[in-house]
Amino acid sequence: MHQDLADLSAAADWFETWLTEQALPLWSTAGFDSTNASFHEALDQALVPIPGARRSRVQTRQCWVFAEAARLGWDAGLLELARAVEASHERRYRREDGLFAYAVAPPGDAQDQRALLYDQAFGLLAWSALEMTGGAYAAKADAHKGLLAAHAHPAGGYRELGPQPFQANAHMHLLEASLAWEEAGHAAWRGFSDSIVELALRRFIDRGAGVLHEFFDADWTPLAGDEGLIEPGHHFEWAWLLDRWSRLRATGEVRPVAQALYATGLLGVDPARKVAVGSLWPDLSVRDPHTRVWPQTEWLKAALIFGTEDEALAAARALVSFLQGASPGLWREHMGGPADIPGKPAPATSLYHVFGAIVALLKAVGRRGG
Repeated sequence: MHQDLADLSAAADWFETWLTEQALPLWSTAGFDSTNASFHEALDQALVPIPGARRSRVQTRQCWVFAEAARLGWDAGLLELARAVEASHERRYRREDGLFAYAVAPPGDAQDQRALLYDQAFGLLAWSALEMTGGAYAAKADAHKGLLAAHAHPAGGYRELGPQPFQANAHMHLLEASLAWEEAGHAAWRGFSDSIVELALRRFIDRGAGVLHEFFDADWTPLAGDEGLIEPGHHFEWAWLLDRWSRLRATGEVRPVAQALYATGLLGVDPARKVAVGSLWPDLSVRDPHTRVWPQTEWLKAALIFGTEDEALAAARALVSFLQGASPGLWREHMGGPADIPGKPAPATSLYHVFGAIVALLKAVGRRGG
């Protein structure tokens, strides 16, 4: 396997082989703790699990990956694993108020009791995939959506825990989960999706500049200067989600907004390294040249919709550059900066991003359905 992919069809071949022959087999064995029916937080490059607490998002993201892989026809046996992980997650991560705890440390299952909005979103996403494989998870999801009232903010949207309570990121993943439930045939989620899109268009996105802001004050005014943040990867991700929402609504109204976000994201592609960087300043100059694997996956997904074939191929090559040189089925998580250490472990959470990009590519070249 090599990075010099000739075209998108060749890229699809490369990624499907990597996914089906390396990544899915690895994470269903070495990456899986059968005693606790849960996924390990990370694997080092010798395929040894990293000990310690396991975050809720690891379990739900991996559950989504394996349920989707089964649904798309790669291995029906992966569905049994996904369902076992969901049941274990339900039992071990639920707090008394019904929300999911941030992390659990086996053995003993001591909980880190924080309930992040971000983690609730991925619980909803995992259930949507299981629902689409013939399960009955809609009642759970509906009830959990109601529990989000604990995070509701009077100015609209939801508060997150931590030092940045007003942020776009968790809303982005709530929108992803809500759209997935719509696609699973549950039209009652439509209003929830619309409310997040409305908030994004009104507060998160500067439509004139084509810029997505990350952090805000209590009335959803973007933070300025060093407190502000502009991430190319999230520009790509929001562009992809707004396109997805537009398709469900059969409208082109917000497509120019999504296209502008994609164009801004491209300003964060380093012409020398040919990868999407970590963040930009308000003048759209590079703020943090360090990057991770996930912005490349979101660049690929957005380029397949809004870019040229050459741009999509460039994004595919960027992603390959993170997978090459790692142990089969793993990836290089970081590029540049102090975290870019040879042999550093691959966190399980990133498979969600890589899998999503591969599925989008295979769909674009006609290999898999949606």
